[in-house]
Amino acid sequence: MTDAATMAGLDAATLTDVLRVAASADFDRWQDQIRRTGGCADPIRLIGGTKTIDPATKTVLHAYTTDHEPGGMLRIACGNRRASRCPACAWTYAGDTYHLIRAGLTGDPDKGTPHTLRDHPRVFATLTAPSFGPVHNRPGNRACRCGRRHAEDAPELGTPLDPEGYDYAGAVLWNNHASELWRYFTIYLRREIARRAGLTQKAAREQSRVSFGKVAEYQKRGAVHFHAVIRFDGPDGPDSPPPAWATLDLLTDAICAAAARVVVDVPPAGDQPARTLRWGTQLDVQPIGAFGQGEEITELAVASYVAKYATKAAETTGTVDRRIGNKEALVLLGVPDHPRRLIEACLDLHPLYPDRKLRDWAHMLGFRGHFSTKSRRYSTTLGALRQVRADYRAAQQREALGLPDPDDTEATTLTLAHWSYAGHGYTPGESWLAANIQRDIQLNRETAREAVADLRNEGEGW
Repeated sequence: MTDAATMAGLDAATLTDVLRVAASADFDRWQDQIRRTGGCADPIRLIGGTKTIDPATKTVLHAYTTDHEPGGMLRIACGNRRASRCPACAWTYAGDTYHLIRAGLTGDPDKGTPHTLRDHPRVFATLTAPSFGPVHNRPGNRACRCGRRHAEDAPELGTPLDPEGYDYAGAVLWNNHASELWRYFTIYLRREIARRAGLTQKAAREQSRVSFGKVAEYQKRGAVHFHAVIRFDGPDGPDSPPPAWATLDLLTDAICAAAARVVVDVPPAGDQPARTLRWGTQLDVQPIGAFGQGEEITELAVASYVAKYATKAAETTGTVDRRIGNKEALVLLGVPDHPRRLIEACLDLHPLYPDRKLRDWAHMLGFRGHFSTKSRRYSTTLGALRQVRADYRAAQQREALGLPDPDDTEATTLTLAHWSYAGHGYTPGESWLAANIQRDIQLNRETAREAVADLRNEGEGW
């Protein structure tokens, strides 16, 4: 799996533990468990077992216990969506998000959406935060306000030109209220649609629905913005065509008007003035095309973009992905100046706005909402996608063990299960080995993807 040169870079304690794990009698089974988790970085450890019984004859058809597993435990994937915490589980989460968004764009009968919804008006909208002070940026072919042309990976990008004059309190309060801004936007959007259609809100709801799927992303300056797929449907959701008046232009105009109307008032507290929070002026609304028919924004590109950012959070700005208890921890963690000031602003503002829980969400720069959400009728759910995967694996297991299908009316079985939590994570050596397993799995996936792409290109050449 790895060579001696790679292992030579390990510290003595980790290397000793790697050799201990690799020399154990049940190492092959341990590797099998980790591969089944996809190379999870922080697996959940369980103790217990299951027993499948024929209730008519009281015969035990199959029994499983962790007593014979490595360490007497079963390891299952942690399921964390953050790529910074667990790349393996984040990859699965991103895949599920991709299929969820794609099903709401291209249609997928297996996921509850017909292919006809591709004819529904839909746009990709980006709603941003306002300015809290000028920052270093790359404005097209022009130089930054500082007079320099920054490289794409310049560390100063997104940081204030004048840190002392930057509104750090306003920035974190805006992040903290971003979910309310989005909620009011969805309310006003339906009102603006009705107004442009010349209908009452009730009549507009009876004739049409607005469905959406969105993801939050952090800009380099540490401000949250939202990317959203917004789609017009008929009164029965994606299964019914929208009315004739529900056009792409009407939807675009309504989105712009709704975003301009949204206001969230924050009362004064201590030395903080009253604030009126709004969306930024940089609102982008673009129509989504069907596959690659000449449009800049295509269905699959949008699904890929949303899935990519569904696994990221504030750590992309230089902060950490865990809660921070005090300012002293920021120095020990080596947090850069700009995100450090944003976190400090959260900690300072917490006593003034205790109901906003800014201290709890300081590592998120104040944002406390969900990173990916959707309306009820947009498409399938993440839970449904996970259940399909679980059912598929269960069916494979039953077939391998020769157990009857539970859907078979002539075969009735009873499964008894008992599990208890035994911890999570790895020893240092196990962690290093699991990371190598995850990299091997990822490499195999990329190789398979490239092979499929090559075959497709060859087919197009015929």
